[in-house]
Amino acid sequence: MLRGPLSGHRDFRLFLIGYAASKTGSQITLLALPLVAALELDASPFHLGLLTAVETAAMLIVGLPAGVWVDKVRRLPVLVQTDVLRFVAIGSLPVAAAVDRLTLAHLYLAAAVTGAATLLSDVASQSFLPGLLPRDRLIAGNGAVATVQSSAEVVGPGIGGGLVQAMGAPLALITDAISYLLSAVLLLRIRFREAAPEPAADRTLRKDVLTGVRVVFGHPELRAIAVTTGVSNLFTSFLLAVQTAFWTRVLGLSPLEIGLVLSASAVGGLAGALLAGRLASYFGQVRLILLSVTVTSPFAVLWPLSAGPSAPYTFATGLAVVWFGAVTYNVAQLTFRQTVCPPGLLGRMNATMRFVALCAMPVGALAGGALASASGPRAALWGCAAGFLCLPLLLLSSPLRKRSKRPPDEATPVAGEPDHGKARST
Repeated sequence: MLRGPLSGHRDFRLFLIGYAASKTGSQITLLALPLVAALELDASPFHLGLLTAVETAAMLIVGLPAGVWVDKVRRLPVLVQTDVLRFVAIGSLPVAAAVDRLTLAHLYLAAAVTGAATLLSDVASQSFLPGLLPRDRLIAGNGAVATVQSSAEVVGPGIGGGLVQAMGAPLALITDAISYLLSAVLLLRIRFREAAPEPAADRTLRKDVLTGVRVVFGHPELRAIAVTTGVSNLFTSFLLAVQTAFWTRVLGLSPLEIGLVLSASAVGGLAGALLAGRLASYFGQVRLILLSVTVTSPFAVLWPLSAGPSAPYTFATGLAVVWFGAVTYNVAQLTFRQTVCPPGLLGRMNATMRFVALCAMPVGALAGGALASASGPRAALWGCAAGFLCLPLLLLSSPLRKRSKRPPDEATPVAGEPDHGKARST
């Protein structure tokens, strides 16, 4: 799984294997959970939509406070605790189904707990990695994590579909529950330990949340990344809301063709994750942030241009290239964020970034659905493509353009509180 400078890093290997297990399991649940609602509980389309809304709402509620908590404690125990919490939440569903006690309320509760725990885990892992790895190996580590994420998105749905077909949707959830337990066990074997953060007597939740917001929006480069990522997520959700109607009602694609088109985005993302480290070494980390978006975003125009017999291939090409750029951008900008932000502020900075991205998603989905209903799916895709074409303008007009001419070490540091404490290995 690991090559190069990370191949002999025992603790990172344990972290990555656990991450791979939990993310693959999560992809299975992404398919199995709504199927449990639809097939076992005869849920209506409204209730299925509510299931997704509950999970997203939980993430938004926990969003900013999550960073505050992560900065007050050691991050590794948070990772273990969130894995155990998700094991209990997801594992309770097949147990309830087995005794004929499963209800929609139980599903909603499990979705909310899992959503909140996943956000906490993501913020903690992004904040834990800069201490676990030396600075010169950080982009390789983020690339490996992105590779695992993209691989899970490729293989997870197929595994999930097979398990649901063979075992039924409730029993398929056992696999996800076990994956979280496996991740927790592997994380407990990590020898690396962070020093405990120093307590601050005058800290309050409100002050800490505002500190995270100021860290992001008071720093020129981080502000540019936050705005670009938020706009990107907005138009990605816009696309997700429109593409199915375009495929089925305009292009008339079969389910098999739709599945193959969708796989193109996962394959493009996987390629981006695999190559991000090499591209960063060649172009430079900050320059890669700019190039990854500037070069690939124009391919979004292939989506509304898709027509005729070649339509599936045209659309898939656009997805593959744009997602290649998106994952490459994510690896580069995450590493940049981790580099310029002091350890003691990483949790709040990462949580603020995640909150901005989450807030943009429902806006994009609603806008996409409204425009598709009013003007048709193809017109909506033109609007989506126009949004993607704006992304390079946001970055090229930002301080990152000037910063790309300097080494990453010369990036403007984030001013803030004392560090989270020097890490040590045991």
